Amino acid sequence: MIIKKKDCARDKNSNPVIGVLLFFISIILMILTGPIGLLCGFLQQLLTKGVHGIGEFALKMAISIDQLGNVMMQHLFNLLWIKEGGYEFGNRDETISSALGKNKQLGTLSGFGKLIDSILDFIDPDHSLNSIDYYIQPSKKNS
Repeated sequence: MIIKKKDCARDKNSNPVIGVLLFFISIILMILTGPIGLLCGFLQQLLTKGVHGIGEFALKMAISIDQLGNVMMQHLFNLLWIKEGGYEFGNRDETISSALGKNKQLGTLSGFGKLIDSILDFIDPDHSLNSIDYYIQPSKKNS
């Protein structure tokens, strides 16, 4: 298997109308089909892998939601959680905790960012450091 390193560079510019249209289509599809898919997924995992399968399925969904949060909240997190020149939030393939951990390593967390990181550390020791996705490399803007 070939593993490519991902660059955190912003996606190419696209037609804003297409972006907004696809956003609304994805929301509608999630509302209409999400509950059925969720129920089907839980049942399938329960029947094939038992309780551990449900845990795996839930973790995959949690990571996906976390990645959505990283994109959705990027401007707020970049403003409140990191110092100028820090590793920016917002990569659609990365979790919030991974970006938080990279800033912890770089020493670019703001006071509020350090507070959030310490709360996560209380719940799960070294959470942000253990969550770093090393396959996602900083873009030239962040290096």
